[in-house]
Amino acid sequence: MAINSFILYNGAYHFKDEFGLSFKNRAFCYGDALFETMHANGTEIQFFDDHLTRLKYGMKILKMEIPTTIETGFVEKEIIKLLHKNKLYQGVRIRLSVFRNEGGKYTPTDNNVSYLCETEFIENDHYELNQKGFVIDIFNEIKKPLNDFANLKSSNALLYVMAGIYAKENNLDDCILVNENGNIVEGISSNIFLVKGDSISTPPLKDGPVAGIMRKQILQIANMNGLKINFEKSINEMQLLNADEVFFTNSILGLRWVLAYKDRRYFNHIARQFVEKLNMTAFKNS
Repeated sequence: MAINSFILYNGAYHFKDEFGLSFKNRAFCYGDALFETMHANGTEIQFFDDHLTRLKYGMKILKMEIPTTIETGFVEKEIIKLLHKNKLYQGVRIRLSVFRNEGGKYTPTDNNVSYLCETEFIENDHYELNQKGFVIDIFNEIKKPLNDFANLKSSNALLYVMAGIYAKENNLDDCILVNENGNIVEGISSNIFLVKGDSISTPPLKDGPVAGIMRKQILQIANMNGLKINFEKSINEMQLLNADEVFFTNSILGLRWVLAYKDRRYFNHIARQFVEKLNMTAFKNS
């Protein structure tokens, strides 16, 4: 497998080992940045338009100037060229970061941005359900605040870092974040879904989850397959304990089913069906 030799920075390609960012970079100094993580199979980027829409929405919320390459979607062609340059033709994880240009302290000099894209080989060129179900718990030490930033994928990720440390210290596969009202929000790097009978639920955006690309796809699949959908009502621990199935979703791994929360054990029938349907949607050309 070829080594990922190049990165993309503002439309130009650089050798990874020869490229560096200033220590005054605002992503480093202030977390003044957004990012998208995308899955590719060969040079086909899954759900790219949805990723681009979410990125541009976040940039507007953060009052960032949107460069023409991102506004028009031309950046997709630049990323595909990067995949070719790195000889990545199977499963790929793509990270596209956008950050306000350096200058100023908390108050920026202006709102112009730069973008950086990096790629890496991953084993899953399609989505596969995990064979061993996740063991999870609720992370209660820090609550996710409810504000206009809650649904964005920003570089301000301390909450997720601490949740990840909690999971590692407690030998968990993942854990559930809750908001300041005590409602279930999401996993460490994923949205969460609960299945009960013929109903499927996921926390509403007003409760603070990241507006996941895979979340949108799963809701569409559920709708096409006749499940009753709840994405407007809050979810609490009691509903988690009463669910038949629980699974996490993100753009890189697809679905990850949960085996256990405390003494509760779950199935994965719907999750298995959804992975098959997701692959049919995501990989139309492969």
